Amino acid sequence: MQGTVDGFSYGLVTPLVAYLMACLGGALGLRCTTRSMLVRRSWRPGWLALGSAAIGSGIWTMHFVAMMGFQVREAPIHYDRAITFASLGVAIVMVGVGVFIVGYRGARGTALLTGGAITGLGIASMHYLGMAGMRLNGQLEYNTATVAVSVVIAVVAATAALWAAGQVRGFLWSVGASLVMGLAVTGMHYTGMAALSVHVHRTGAPVAGDSPASLLAPMMIGPLAFLLLAGVVVMFDPLMVMGKPVWSPAENKPGVPARELVHHPPARRSPLHPRRDVTHRESRTPQNR
Repeated sequence: MQGTVDGFSYGLVTPLVAYLMACLGGALGLRCTTRSMLVRRSWRPGWLALGSAAIGSGIWTMHFVAMMGFQVREAPIHYDRAITFASLGVAIVMVGVGVFIVGYRGARGTALLTGGAITGLGIASMHYLGMAGMRLNGQLEYNTATVAVSVVIAVVAATAALWAAGQVRGFLWSVGASLVMGLAVTGMHYTGMAALSVHVHRTGAPVAGDSPASLLAPMMIGPLAFLLLAGVVVMFDPLMVMGKPVWSPAENKPGVPARELVHHPPARRSPLHPRRDVTHRESRTPQNR
């Protein structure tokens, strides 16, 4: 028997909240990625790791907020706890690989395409692994063409968002990129759900697993708390809004030894020579002595 699938049992509430979660995770993650390109290399892994966890937590939270509004009328839905947790880990790890590639190799060329593809596949893998954690008295079936479209949407969205993060054009640029990424990730989710049909078994055998209310709501507390903490870190970082580097751009170039990285503070006026700037490094040649 074909089941009646309803992905909007709470109306527009779950899609809107899911979109906001995707935007929040994307905004924090992309801003951290941008920030990593403006600091010395020793600080870069920390910012990239924070950005990866923010994006992964955001898309995972988006997925399961949307799933709170999903139901099959003929069969109650339960979730396998281990697979649901695993989908969060897959999202953070695969997104992290893509973000680190772009963070160290730059948001251009092969590095951007590779990082975007891995990040997009991470988003799609999280979605379909989360769907595999569903337990109901029936069988899930997918339309292959629609699934392929959803994966393409995820890859294109991730690539575009990482490219925008690499432009280092200020806070509003990252916000715009996060809005686009949130729309694309949410669109990928509902495209994937449109590919789903459920064949309900006639036997009413009990289904193992936890109900959505008992599993999803408590599980989302952790990622939401992390996103709040990441937001505090981002908002209180002094260079996060200005988007200006503290260190010489040479520091961001791969293969530059640490001894060649020089901090250049702003020039100051000499009290004895008001028209002359005094810098920390002033060389005198025999001609000007």
